[in-house]
Amino acid sequence: MVSTKVPALLPEESAASSGTDRTLAILEVLASHGHAGMTIAEIGRSLELPQNSVFRIVDTLHERGYVGRDDSRRYALTGKLLDLAKPKVGDKSLAACAFEALCELRDATGETAQLAVRSQHRCVLIEQAASRQPVKVLGEVGLRIPLYSCAPGKAMLAALSPHELSEFFQHITLKKFTATTLSTKRALLADLAATRERGYSLDRAEGMEGIHCVGAVVLDGNDFPVAAVTVIGPSFRLTESSFVSVGKRCIAAANAIRQRLLA
Repeated sequence: MVSTKVPALLPEESAASSGTDRTLAILEVLASHGHAGMTIAEIGRSLELPQNSVFRIVDTLHERGYVGRDDSRRYALTGKLLDLAKPKVGDKSLAACAFEALCELRDATGETAQLAVRSQHRCVLIEQAASRQPVKVLGEVGLRIPLYSCAPGKAMLAALSPHELSEFFQHITLKKFTATTLSTKRALLADLAATRERGYSLDRAEGMEGIHCVGAVVLDGNDFPVAAVTVIGPSFRLTESSFVSVGKRCIAAANAIRQRLLA
């Protein structure tokens, strides 16, 4: 029997590991504070790190464009990390391939059109064409919301294989956000079946009161759901009576994006 032993880290390796851990911890704590940001002292207290170490790391992140600093010397994340992680299909950017279709969808419906992807059982907004209406619904790029409480998330869920869908249910807990949230497995499965049949998904104020969404899945060359398009607007304007026509437009936009990805 041969025994193996993991070699101890050399001093320089240990220091590098510690520095990496601290950098990631700082990025995570800044992400949790959003646009409000944090001072060096606040970061140090939150993470129980020496202020000198925090300053050196944050200063480097600032120089490389990963964090920004306001006049009160509060630091907040920029969008550079999101730019690095923007999804691609092959060598093509999803957002770039989708933007023209999103603008056309926005112009046809009068409401904000968005592109979202799936990440760790959540729906992540990566691009949008903002409505020109004085009252509109917008989301911040990078926004993460539960897959089951929004139209683009449900469009992608409906396109998963039975095995993948089963894994999804094993890793999430359904919660009720509004009176119409589908917070039971039975109700959500029935809704996903209806989505497959009609080709588009619906969000009847399930994630937020007063907000309706209609969505359609974007499939890659292997019919895998790589993204979804959605039209989002206030429920007084994006009404039940408009769902069918908006749904058809979402399907057309999703197909146009797929064609550009595969071209």
